[in-house]
Amino acid sequence: MRPGVLALLALAACAPAPQPGDEAAFAPDYRGVQTDLLDGDLVRFRVAMAGARGADDVTRYAECAAAQYALIRGYGFARHVRTTVAEEGGIWTADAVYTISPALPRGSKTIDAEVTVADCGLSGIPTV
Repeated sequence: MRPGVLALLALAACAPAPQPGDEAAFAPDYRGVQTDLLDGDLVRFRVAMAGARGADDVTRYAECAAAQYALIRGYGFARHVRTTVAEEGGIWTADAVYTISPALPRGSKTIDAEVTVADCGLSGIPTV
């Protein structure tokens, strides 16, 4: 081998291994969604996943489920009400409540269901 190639190989061997927060190390295991219609347009989503980098990953999973549910029901929008997140033994869970509606609801935490479902698909996050 040429000396330049050996130097590059030596440098590559010194590169740090991927850390749990790195994209390369992110390997989510989506464990399913439980949906409960609470009252009319108020819906609870319970989701679970392993391999999450933190609360944001499991919260996003719940948001994707809410967006798909809104579309299934013939609605175009959802509004976030609340989410609680927990982690135990490497399994992250979220208990989230959303309202669904045919028109853009009032509030700052609204989502366009069609846009969100498309983004979830591009991100590899299942919606149901």
